[in-house]
Amino acid sequence: MPQSLAQVYIHTIFSTKDRHPFLSEPGLRSDVHAFMSGTAKSLQCFPIQIGGVADHVHLLTTLSRTIPISEFVKEVKRVSTNWIQDRGGAYAKFHWQSGYGAFSVSKSALVEVGDYIKNQEEHHRKVGFQDEFRRFLQKHEIDYDEKYVWD
Repeated sequence: MPQSLAQVYIHTIFSTKDRHPFLSEPGLRSDVHAFMSGTAKSLQCFPIQIGGVADHVHLLTTLSRTIPISEFVKEVKRVSTNWIQDRGGAYAKFHWQSGYGAFSVSKSALVEVGDYIKNQEEHHRKVGFQDEFRRFLQKHEIDYDEKYVWD
């Protein structure tokens, strides 16, 4: 076949450094999500839903056939970090955590995962980020060492 074709969906999750609530201002949070959406598009990883709360984000996107997940995440983090830090003041010290979680999503689960991301505010009234992330790791049967997951 002379043409390469792919349709891969990923749910990416990462937090702010030390889970500091840098994104507690709803206006800033929505601006960051919109900025990440534009960055994803520029990488040919089309956003389906981006959301989160004060200390972490969820990105449901396609994954371009020309970029590895690690490069996608690295670039989204790099560009959004610079954009947030440029706001100055307390934001000048902003950083994302060094790691991330990326989970495959089937086409049949896109609406469910998108709704989950949309409802992060409500969800996190009951469950903290670390417990949420552990559940994702367990659900996807990913072995991990707790001491290397958080920073």
